[in-house]
Amino acid sequence: MANTIVVGAQWGDEGKGKIVDYLTEKTDVVVRAAGGNNAGHTVINDGTKYILHLIPSGILWDGKLCVIGNGVVMDPLGLIQEMNKLRGQGVRMDPSNLLISETAHLVMPYHKALDLAREARLGDKKIGTTGRGIGPAYADKVERGGLRAVLLTQPEVLKVELAARIKWHNQTLRAAGVAEVPEEETVKEILEAAAVLAPHICNTAVVLHEAIRAGKTMLFEGAQGTYLDIDHGTYPFVTSSNTTAGGACTGSGVPPRKIDKVVAVSKAYTTRVGSGPFVTENEAIGDMLHNMGREFGATTGRARRCGWLDTVLVRYAVMINGADELAITNLDGLDGLDTIRLCTAYKLRGTVLHHPPATAADLEACEPVYEEHQGWKQDLSGITRYADLPGLARKYLDRIAELAGARISLVGIGPAREQTLVA
Repeated sequence: MANTIVVGAQWGDEGKGKIVDYLTEKTDVVVRAAGGNNAGHTVINDGTKYILHLIPSGILWDGKLCVIGNGVVMDPLGLIQEMNKLRGQGVRMDPSNLLISETAHLVMPYHKALDLAREARLGDKKIGTTGRGIGPAYADKVERGGLRAVLLTQPEVLKVELAARIKWHNQTLRAAGVAEVPEEETVKEILEAAAVLAPHICNTAVVLHEAIRAGKTMLFEGAQGTYLDIDHGTYPFVTSSNTTAGGACTGSGVPPRKIDKVVAVSKAYTTRVGSGPFVTENEAIGDMLHNMGREFGATTGRARRCGWLDTVLVRYAVMINGADELAITNLDGLDGLDTIRLCTAYKLRGTVLHHPPATAADLEACEPVYEEHQGWKQDLSGITRYADLPGLARKYLDRIAELAGARISLVGIGPAREQTLVA
């Protein structure tokens, strides 16, 4: 398999973890290049449900190397919890199959406190973050005041640097009227985490380039989706990293000329979590999916906002990511509908738009332009070949491909690994 970047074409939660898990069979190295444990990937294999936040989905396959890249902000305490949970499910993890970039920045307890304090201050204008400290950690990185994973291998230096950061950030928390982070307790638990994680930490850029020279193939796993990208998303309702394809290169140290393919993942409908504009949001669709037990966040458990598929967003995501292929997930979520709508354009104050406007206020003011498709009214979950999909389902998929400007290569009709059809 070629070196491939997998990105989300919506606001995240598109099912990227399932697609990465499926594609991992034919790859050697799986790299997580951006974001933190505010992302959650759910993978179901042999009836077991695995939820991953920082660890690449490739960890569920034997013989694969998984890398947490330099673009990630890593919560060491959260990572250890995740490792322990996966080990309890029989997943093997050691320095031979899980490596952490020495230049990945660390999410500390004070980042979480700052995150929650900021959201509380914003009130009804809050971004809707997960409260995992991601934004403040990236802010420290950009302000050149962050702590990097290499310090987990230097406990004496880490102890001094961490204590100084806690004192500094506690001033901000105190001024905000928020409980301060306990210095002694925090330093102790981070040093304990450092002892566990240190053997996994190295210069992963060198490891990845050695793998390329050895002819090994790579899969770059996206966190969140295109419209949470700090530059290209629905700002300010975005995350703090580059979630588009370019972020895979800057977040791993692998140059663009070594990338062969980009796969964009989209649900057969649209969802988002948190605040911000959502042109095709539809309460009835949300109620239907929630009543089916679908569309609850893997990280927070929050019910996702739901609506019809917005191909304006998908088309733009295909363009800016340079996507060669589309993977459509959750097609089976539409099985019971008589009529299915597709948003093909927006109307903004009388003007028809075929790409999203730059401001959240303008996107909020957009009205969807819909076309209707007849539903297939058939349970898709047991189908094993793309050719056996009902004609109306294939017609719907063909129209998505036409509107998005990319061919569909994979279709998900259920959560299990085997419920993935090759188009």
